[in-house]
Amino acid sequence: MNKSILIFGVAKLQRSLIEQAKKLGLFTIGIDPDSNAECNGLVDVFKVISGDDYTGTLEIAKKYNISGVITSATDKPLVMMARIAEALNLPFISVKSAAISTDKYLMKNAFREKGIPFAKGKLVKEIEKFNYPIILKPVDNSGSRGVIYCENKVAAEKGLKETKSFTKQESILVEEYIEGNEYSIESLHFGGKSFVIQYTEKITTSIPYNVELGHNQPANISEEYKEQIELIILKIAKSLGFNNCASHTELKIGKKGIFVIESSPRLGGDFITSHLVKLSTGINIEQELIKIAIGEAPVLKESLNKSAIVRFLNFGDGVVNQLNFPDEPKKKWKLEHFSFHLKVGDKIPEIKNSLDRYGEVILSSDIISNAIKNYNIFLIDLKNRIKI
Repeated sequence: MNKSILIFGVAKLQRSLIEQAKKLGLFTIGIDPDSNAECNGLVDVFKVISGDDYTGTLEIAKKYNISGVITSATDKPLVMMARIAEALNLPFISVKSAAISTDKYLMKNAFREKGIPFAKGKLVKEIEKFNYPIILKPVDNSGSRGVIYCENKVAAEKGLKETKSFTKQESILVEEYIEGNEYSIESLHFGGKSFVIQYTEKITTSIPYNVELGHNQPANISEEYKEQIELIILKIAKSLGFNNCASHTELKIGKKGIFVIESSPRLGGDFITSHLVKLSTGINIEQELIKIAIGEAPVLKESLNKSAIVRFLNFGDGVVNQLNFPDEPKKKWKLEHFSFHLKVGDKIPEIKNSLDRYGEVILSSDIISNAIKNYNIFLIDLKNRIKI
């Protein structure tokens, strides 16, 4: 492939995407507002540019004659990506679709119009009278930032200030709390069709913050619910205008059925699409999305039927007093991936959003129960090596 691709964001979350683009032989141009972005040395060309600089971004795109635009694990650049794609006639969603998809309230309105089951919500500037419990969240952020569960008005008034600190908008979204298990659906959309690639089951912290601490693939979902979910994904794609993109759709399944929380036209983060999908299905969803982004047809042939999990470490309060990792932790513990981001003397943070997480481990096996069993064995050894 003698083509170039513009990658929006070159932080840790985009590392795998950059690597996959290079494996496909693409010339990679990465842009990020942070001059110290972690992966700025991985791309062929790195440019520091503000996320709202349309003229500057378009100049870069034209200079390198890009064939496509792409990102992963972040909603922030989606509108800019759509504007660039529209200007250069590149495969991606429309500007209107991007605008709706990055505003949780507008998204709910779109779901309502198409009869998609969703968690109802309203915009507020101050706490009013609600049927509790409720969820407070910014309309324009992701990664559980500013998302707070509130059982009563006192908790809501306390949470309001924190939620507002994670948004530039005057109003926040108050959402009904849906009882049930949490899942995400990883899909690709091209040629006017939608393809569910994998179902992910989520493990979260306890309330009030509900931060994701783990993911299992494949999720334990009945065939009946899978059929319903596939129809819902089709409706979402039509409702939000998803085409030539991926989607990461979060939903809950409970006694009252399926309720969509939100959907975004990009790859999921938390190692879901960079690691788990390939380990569980054999489909390299990042590479297939890259092909879509540059106008080529993806190949979606499942070659594996395995299980994969990721767990984010959560040790509770304390200070790291000692680290004693083996020389090759992945090899010793038979892991797909392992990382611990704290050092001796660091205080262990309370996990209130995804940015607070400080370590993760990925394992795969023939069945979920074996992967979880191996993780628990690993965790016992790990805790013996980390003195808190």
